[in-house]
Amino acid sequence: MHNVAFIINPFSAKKNYRPFLDALKKALSAPNFYISESLEGTADFIKQNFEKTDIFVAVGGDGTISSVAKSLINTGKILAIFPAGSGNGFSNENHFSKNLEELLAKIKDGKFREIDTFKVNEKLSINVSGTGFDGKVVKEFEKTSRGFANYIKVSLRTFFHYKPIEVKFKSEAFKKYDGKYLMLNIANTRQFGNNAYIAPHASTIDGLVDLVLVKKFPLMYGGVFAFRLFSKNLKENQYVTYLSVPEIEFSVNTRNWHLDGEYHEIASPVHVKVLPKSLKILI
Repeated sequence: MHNVAFIINPFSAKKNYRPFLDALKKALSAPNFYISESLEGTADFIKQNFEKTDIFVAVGGDGTISSVAKSLINTGKILAIFPAGSGNGFSNENHFSKNLEELLAKIKDGKFREIDTFKVNEKLSINVSGTGFDGKVVKEFEKTSRGFANYIKVSLRTFFHYKPIEVKFKSEAFKKYDGKYLMLNIANTRQFGNNAYIAPHASTIDGLVDLVLVKKFPLMYGGVFAFRLFSKNLKENQYVTYLSVPEIEFSVNTRNWHLDGEYHEIASPVHVKVLPKSLKILI
């Protein structure tokens, strides 16, 4: 077994992390773990254990994974995941399951691959980030007890009164895409989570992100949009535009963003930049 440390978000998985921890203690003798109290605590734990640890395991959702990954970018250390969030988009895309035995077998093998990440105004993202409608949804969703059902309820409630955002690109090459949009997403992988595929052709190894521009559509198209979203079949049409870019800059008239499903306020201008092969991830 490689030198490994586990970072557990106690607020993920409906705050029920004890079964995982009990199983971990049965499987390993004196495992090195930290029950995270804050982002700062997570960073401190990684720093304190950095030299003696080969693999850091994030136990939580995409936000937890991102907080761990932030300390591992371009360091040679390996990220592993035990999914325990509400969406688990990044975990799904990188083939991590809620099977501890399977995870420990992967850790024993120690095989990894290098993947891209990206930054939004120097804030790291590993999966999908965005602004507009879904940024507002995440802000309201954080006021609930989470769960997929609550996400759908908040999404529907928000859709009816949400005013489109206005996006203006800096480069002349993209000026033709200036306009009003329901939402703007930046996708490093294909899905938000819960198997909702916002960018079916996105890849973590191509040095690009997919910028997804979605215009506000009539309610009657909502069912079609949702079906295509969950069937990996969303594609360009009069409402959806994809731009694959290594870097891009634009302004938007809102500060409501989500980075990997966690709410953030980000001021314009917004600079997005891919960090190619910047993170080692267990396979």
